[in-house]
Amino acid sequence: MNIQKIAAFSDQNIGGNPAGVLIADTLPDTAEMQSIAAEVGFSETAFATPLESGFRVRYFSPESEVPFCGHATIALGAALALEFGDGIFNLALNDAEISVEGSKDGEILSAALQSPPTHSAPASPALVETVLDLFGYSEQDLNPDIPVAKIHGGANHLAVALNSREALAAMKYDLDVGRDLMNREQLVTILLAYAETPQIFHTRNPFASGGVYEDPATGAATAAFAGYLRDLNWPHNGLIDVVQGEDMGMRSKLRAEFSNTTGASIRVSGTARIM
Repeated sequence: MNIQKIAAFSDQNIGGNPAGVLIADTLPDTAEMQSIAAEVGFSETAFATPLESGFRVRYFSPESEVPFCGHATIALGAALALEFGDGIFNLALNDAEISVEGSKDGEILSAALQSPPTHSAPASPALVETVLDLFGYSEQDLNPDIPVAKIHGGANHLAVALNSREALAAMKYDLDVGRDLMNREQLVTILLAYAETPQIFHTRNPFASGGVYEDPATGAATAAFAGYLRDLNWPHNGLIDVVQGEDMGMRSKLRAEFSNTTGASIRVSGTARIM
């Protein structure tokens, strides 16, 4: 069984978020996929098998199955380009149908996914208070122009925008308490963001629901966040660039491109490197 290990959203030849990728004639059963993901130990492993018009894909973290994972999709796109050549590949997920474009230019692997539809909703005051307590933040740490919200772009996340890079760098929380909160609220991750400019964001993504303290690059949360900024009529001018993983020593770069159409798919792209 050939599990490829690919870091998605790398910054040239460093950083990125490692993902496992298995492309097989048939998928292992659910228990075996969960066991493989736990053994690989990355935040997600993507499992893909050919269909007549694309690939059936499932994603597993070390502790649970997730409906959609951006960085593992980028890693899968790179792996598909390596195996089948440059192209756009249709992907059938548990709850959505999307695509990923993979390409290889010399030693550089690139991929771009089209996310599932996006939507967002305000977070309740009680949830905001609980999340602030989890991270040790106060209301004064929040960016009032981007209110705390539940966001979705194939999976559920919570967006918490902070008003300083220092507050973002100071992120800390208890993994078990975070896991309980995310599972209770049906959140895959919590996205913490700082806006350097209207189009450049620095983010961090606790992924306690999957047993991972922090993800160095999170394409699904980036897609959901881009959709939320569109809902807010944020001055995005059609794209945002996201720098993630800096505070982990695993700098990653993600780009989200999108129209003004409410709910429409977000294109999230980046480079990848074989590990």
